[in-house]
Amino acid sequence: MAAALQPAYTEAAPAKVNLALHITGRRPDGYHELESLVVFVDVADEVTARPAKADRFRVTGPFAAAAGNGDSNLVMRAVKAFRKRWPDRLPDGLDIALTKNLPVAAGIGGGSADAAAMLRLLAAIGEGEFRLAELRTLALSLGADVPACLMSRPCEVRGVGEIVHALQSFPDTHLVLVNPLIPVVTADVFRRLELRDNPPMPALPQPLTRPAQLGLWLAETRNDLEAPAIALVPAIGDLLHHMRVLDGCALARMSGSGGTVFGLFGSTTQAHQAAHEMRAKYPQYWVAAAPVIG
Repeated sequence: MAAALQPAYTEAAPAKVNLALHITGRRPDGYHELESLVVFVDVADEVTARPAKADRFRVTGPFAAAAGNGDSNLVMRAVKAFRKRWPDRLPDGLDIALTKNLPVAAGIGGGSADAAAMLRLLAAIGEGEFRLAELRTLALSLGADVPACLMSRPCEVRGVGEIVHALQSFPDTHLVLVNPLIPVVTADVFRRLELRDNPPMPALPQPLTRPAQLGLWLAETRNDLEAPAIALVPAIGDLLHHMRVLDGCALARMSGSGGTVFGLFGSTTQAHQAAHEMRAKYPQYWVAAAPVIG
């Protein structure tokens, strides 16, 4: 008689969007100081894991080929780092599946979100308790975006990504995401950045509960990586131009280091109509409409 299949644990890895991203300095070690308002939207990769006799990792989904399925994938790097920090707390093997729905090198934290989802899964599978502070430290060792992705809720991010403050409230908002499917290398964008000591973000309203508050605040912010990214991939500028003129678009901006462009909308109806129009105009691009996860 066949052995019973071990139960599977599943975790979503939602897309990260930088509504604002200010580069405020550069450290002696070369890392950049930043300030960012980060949100997560209800479009995601998915990570599934179950105990097994030996490790197995496979990637499926529309962007599987670009993600890679070897030890260099951030999911498996998260497993290796977790086992090193907490030996003997996990099963000898894990059968891990990643469904890659988000484009790669797109400025929406796909790989970082995958690693963060894997860390959450490992904490659920592992024996004993795992302190959040230690999980955050482990997350930062995997990448600057991973600590924020570990929380996957609206937050302010500072430093090189290690300082993450979750917001207690956030207005109901909807985003349309469009990516031209041209990978953007973050290091190349930073190399083109002319000013590295830009003004910081203004203080956020407390509490932040109304879309109008958010809109007024965002009008005083920017993404300092937008111009150098457009210089590398002019399609980003074209997307921004067409997103801004859509009905109901309160703000159009690039996320992260690119090349995903987002439009901010006040209702799901407006967002889905805008996504429909962008798909019609750019049928070869990746387009998604989704609410911000509160």
